[in-house]
Amino acid sequence: MPTRPNIILILADDMGYGDFGCFNYGASRTPTLDHLVSEGLCLTQHYSASPVCAPARASLMTGRYPHRTGVIDTLETRGLDRLALRELTIAELLKRAGYATGLIGKWHNGAYDSRYHPNQRGFDEFAGFSGGWQPYYQWNLDRNGSFSRGDGRYLTEVFTDEATEFIQRHLGNPFFLYLAYNAPHFPFEAPEADAAPYKASGNFTPAVSQIYAMIECMDRGIARVLDALDRSGLADNTIVMFSSDNGPQFGGKGEMCTDRFNCGFAGAKTLVYEGGIRLPMVIRWPAGLDGRRQVHDMIHFTDWLPTLLAIAGAEPPSDLKLDGINVTPTLQGAHGKVPTERFWQWNRYTPDAECNAAMRDGRWKLVRPAIRELMQVSTEDLAMDIQSKYNPENFHDISRTPEPERIKPAPPSAQLFDIVSDPFERNDLAAQDPARVSKMTNALAIWFEDVEQDRLSIHD
Repeated sequence: MPTRPNIILILADDMGYGDFGCFNYGASRTPTLDHLVSEGLCLTQHYSASPVCAPARASLMTGRYPHRTGVIDTLETRGLDRLALRELTIAELLKRAGYATGLIGKWHNGAYDSRYHPNQRGFDEFAGFSGGWQPYYQWNLDRNGSFSRGDGRYLTEVFTDEATEFIQRHLGNPFFLYLAYNAPHFPFEAPEADAAPYKASGNFTPAVSQIYAMIECMDRGIARVLDALDRSGLADNTIVMFSSDNGPQFGGKGEMCTDRFNCGFAGAKTLVYEGGIRLPMVIRWPAGLDGRRQVHDMIHFTDWLPTLLAIAGAEPPSDLKLDGINVTPTLQGAHGKVPTERFWQWNRYTPDAECNAAMRDGRWKLVRPAIRELMQVSTEDLAMDIQSKYNPENFHDISRTPEPERIKPAPPSAQLFDIVSDPFERNDLAAQDPARVSKMTNALAIWFEDVEQDRLSIHD
């Protein structure tokens, strides 16, 4: 196996399988991603660690379930996205091994306190934003602690420019580049030249037309990144990975409806059904992995830190429990080498084990459905979240007021699905197999108690 490859981890924001042109019958135009799917390694059972962005990203950075890291929600104005200071990121660990490290784009693992800034979490270079989203034209960009306002350029193109320049600066040493595009996350803004054909087709709502245009612009940017590798002679020994943090955002009505094709998967962003957590992952590494293949084993966000560290010859954390494993043998073609059990849980504010939780045990998946009252953000927190994006100069610390009080009704009954025969989760088998439901419910509760104990021990 080649030694010390460069690593480029590209992450979209709120994008599903159905947003690829090759998977949605050409509804959107993604020629670069389509080419990677056909030429590289395409994972068909790849899972995020959460159906929302900040917890998912924390898991990707640490190889640990989100609760352990302290990242339980997306509200940076409350500090619920803060990656605990005891956590070690993949950037820190690769940096120790001699890699140059850079983050371009969305961080969302801590704002309003310099201790949580990307430059303090292992990234030599940062050009992006620390919160959950940014406008695409009226952006506020943080370059290693220095801030600048939008200059008329589209933010996706700004990130692509930064990425190609990063590659040029690091031709002589191995590098890790985390290119975290915020497309196609809200607000739905795109260059008119990209959006016009989708709007003119009459096939999509205005919101979906914008979303597909945002993805097309990102796809064009990824092509530029790949071209930069080709021109520099780095393409063969650079691992290029592309995925998303969680499934597509659905919602809205009429013209603002964001629902779109997602290959038939149930649910979407915020929910632990397949549509919220089962995500595309495409990998290209000509010098290290045979391409033109699919991998059908279940691989999870927590697996990428131990896998990339092993490939790079870097040491894992010595005193933090990793939840993922090195899946290099699986990527090389071995079967049956990955864990059969995986877990998910997410709701707003303090986690609740009975709300929006799931477990995979081989072909079986248990779902504890979401409880509406625990999935809502207060009006005050929502307004603060929006203001922090457009007027960041007014925010210097997190809100420390008590979280809103909520009345929790009795939780819905657990559901059971056979993901092998029913990947779209249409046939609830819970009534037919109560023993399996009981066993998996208990396992899910034990997992939740374990990860919550870790979270509650944080003293940042």
